[in-house]
Amino acid sequence: MKYDFDTPIDRRGTNSLKWDIAENELPMWVADMDFQTAPEIREAILKRAEHGVFGYSVVPDEWYQAYADWWDRRHGLKMERENLFFCTGVIPAISSVVRRLTHPAENVVVMSPVYNIFYNCILNNGRNVLENVLSYDGNEYSINFDDLENKLAEPQTSLLLLCNPHNPVGRIWDKETLARIGELCGRYNVLVLSDEIHCDLTDPGKEYVPFASVSDVCRRISVTCIAPTKAFNLAGLQTSAVYVGDSTLRQRVMRGLNNDEVAEPNAFAVQAAVAAFTKGGGWLDELRQYLFDNKALVKEFIAENIPQIKLVPSEATYLLWLDCSELSEGGLAQFIRSKTGLFVSAGASYGKGGDGFLRLNVACPRGTLKDGLERLKNGIEMYINKS
Repeated sequence: MKYDFDTPIDRRGTNSLKWDIAENELPMWVADMDFQTAPEIREAILKRAEHGVFGYSVVPDEWYQAYADWWDRRHGLKMERENLFFCTGVIPAISSVVRRLTHPAENVVVMSPVYNIFYNCILNNGRNVLENVLSYDGNEYSINFDDLENKLAEPQTSLLLLCNPHNPVGRIWDKETLARIGELCGRYNVLVLSDEIHCDLTDPGKEYVPFASVSDVCRRISVTCIAPTKAFNLAGLQTSAVYVGDSTLRQRVMRGLNNDEVAEPNAFAVQAAVAAFTKGGGWLDELRQYLFDNKALVKEFIAENIPQIKLVPSEATYLLWLDCSELSEGGLAQFIRSKTGLFVSAGASYGKGGDGFLRLNVACPRGTLKDGLERLKNGIEMYINKS
């Protein structure tokens, strides 16, 4: 490999949300990676920093071109400049769109278990959450379309918040599935807000499908949130984009982003994104292979050492979903943390269908991952024998 993903980076003492914990603890929960970002991106940031003046910034032509070229080349979606907007983050964008495209007390549908902050974006803005619980057959997840249609048909339902690819279950929704979602939402006049922040973190040989690329209906009724932040580990730079193909929706979303003051970049947000999408492809492809190998290690380790739990197959993201339903009676994540120092996410925080599961972040050097797996094994053994 040209790039180094094995060398540990000490993140303690850097005001890290992930690593600002007890000395003996190992955080494998929140979705950021323990790798330095691509050297090409670091070079662009350093060059900007060396200038020394950090006044108000604008969004230049190269930013629009970088996004358009990347999505055309990598994902088969052609994006016009007038349909693309800068935003300080996917979550600020989601909250802004919820406020702009729905009214208080209306329903927003999510497919649970799903990224827990979705609930905050909805409930904190005075809207109601309707959970379309994903079907789980003990091996993989699928959408319960009968239930989805019932929830979309409710008169107070105005928005579906889609996670594509899905966090935490690791599914890439195929074109046929997305087309069916679009057809149902179009039928019941429900808009779709598609969070596609994990789209570049698919397994090697796997490709995600942008919701807006599936059909004219999907393009007309949707707003898409995208960013380089997950794939290139840039969350702290506050940089993302919103794509809206329909002209009427575009004006509403644009006004919302500007009214909410989340449409202006900081001094590094543009340069980092441009460098990622114009120079970071080689680094990203090596990262995807490294993450894939990490997933394979987890699969093998669990099968050989922790038969009481099951790894749900993953096609995307670096977040693995562990089925602990045969042994968990609640409190498993906290128990493991208290006994071993391993900090993982409790599945219950992701809504209905999450009880009995854990989410494990494997975006770390292999040595760190092996440490985490040993702690997981020890924690599970102690949990089983605690009585």
